[in-house]
Amino acid sequence: MPVIMILRLKADPAAVEETARTHADTLNEIARLGREAGAVRHTFAGRDGEVLVIDEWPDEATFQEFFDNQPDIPRIMQAAGVQGPPEISFYRKLDTTDQF
Repeated sequence: MPVIMILRLKADPAAVEETARTHADTLNEIARLGREAGAVRHTFAGRDGEVLVIDEWPDEATFQEFFDNQPDIPRIMQAAGVQGPPEISFYRKLDTTDQF
C-alpha cells in the first residue's frame, strides 16, 4: 500500500539549501537510487529551524530498507548541520479523486 513518508529534521532551511547546492552530485545520486528502489515522489520543505523531507514510497519497508542502507544520507545531514536524529512518520496515501 503506498505511503507518504515525512522525515522531520531540526535544521536551518538555508543551510540545507546551501548543502544541497554544494553536494548536488551526491543528492542527485541519492535521488536516482531512491527512484530505483521505488520512491515515487521526493521534495524538501522548511521553516524556522525545521526541514521536512516528503516522499511517496510503495510501503514503509521499502523506504526503511533504502534509508537504513544509504551511507550518504547521514553524511549529507551532518554537512547540513542537522541537530539530532530525524523523526520519521508514515501516512497511508488516501485514494481521492482530486489528486494531482
